[in-house]
Amino acid sequence: MSTFAKRERLLLADLLETAGPEAPTLCEGWLTRDLAAHVVVRERRPDAAGGLLLKQLESRLDRAMEEFAAKPYEELLQLIRTGPPRFSPFRLKQLDEASNTIEFYVHTEDVRRARPDWTPRAVDPVFQDALWSRLERTARLMGRGAATGLVLRRPDGRTAVANRGTPVVTATGEPSELLLFLYGRQSAAAVELDGEKEAIERLHGGKQLGI
Repeated sequence: MSTFAKRERLLLADLLETAGPEAPTLCEGWLTRDLAAHVVVRERRPDAAGGLLLKQLESRLDRAMEEFAAKPYEELLQLIRTGPPRFSPFRLKQLDEASNTIEFYVHTEDVRRARPDWTPRAVDPVFQDALWSRLERTARLMGRGAATGLVLRRPDGRTAVANRGTPVVTATGEPSELLLFLYGRQSAAAVELDGEKEAIERLHGGKQLGI
């Protein structure tokens, strides 16, 4: 049975192929070639991927990114499609689902929504619920830098607290859109913000959400 992570992996690879290596993305400073290299390094160079979180490893990450970005684009796409190497922990279905479902969904939208003529993707209810489940578990981590209190609300009224504090801003939208908002793609996410005008301005002007 196909998993969400596997499906999103193939969707991302197909979209990267269609866009070509020099297309823009929502990741500041990255073209599609850079985004593809990031995905491959994250799965195949754990010694360097730690630089995403640890400053001490940033130089190693930069070197690995340059190395993979210099490879033929078609090779990068094939590495994404085939997935991590044989003995990688990402080969385990449960870890793949937990670590890659959001990763690949967000990066697919990074490519899709950087186009001037992009159109919304239809996300089925089952996948929306799966994204919401993951969002509930990561909301506090990803929202910890918000300049205000932040509550995420689905259209059906279910909520998750991303950051405690006052004043409070409530972001309402489908889980797929709330996920993009919380992961630092605020300008591209279809969410409605409710709260004091000054609080909303502080939220937009404060520290970027996400890691």
